[in-house]
Amino acid sequence: MKTKFGRFVATLSVIGVLASLNVSATAGQSVDTPEIRAAAQKATTRSDHEAVAKYYEDAARQMQAKVKKQKELLEQYQDKSYLYGRQAQDLQSHTEALVRDYEQTISATLQEATLRRQIASKLKKNHAASVTQDSAL
Repeated sequence: MKTKFGRFVATLSVIGVLASLNVSATAGQSVDTPEIRAAAQKATTRSDHEAVAKYYEDAARQMQAKVKKQKELLEQYQDKSYLYGRQAQDLQSHTEALVRDYEQTISATLQEATLRRQIASKLKKNHAASVTQDSAL
């Protein structure tokens, strides 16, 4: 009787954990939205590029929070795998894959933010140089 009850509790906890994760919709997806892609393509001024860079940096921060949460779950799965029965290895593998995907997304997002900051910096330098040239005339 205890084993059936134990399996029942473990199954309920696994279902609860998977339902609370709700990661299937966000796993492997880019932080690019049609709106941000349009804004990035239309960006011409320094402030436009800085705004796009800020968006990407904020998205990376949000993903880092997700990575932290997934790593905590992974630790739980590893430390208390006996609670999850046969699903323990599946949960661990799934969570490790999510962490990898999120970290790759963070890396790509931060690269895009860095690129946008560099473009904004070049525009600022070009603007400063043109102002200096105009004042010399």
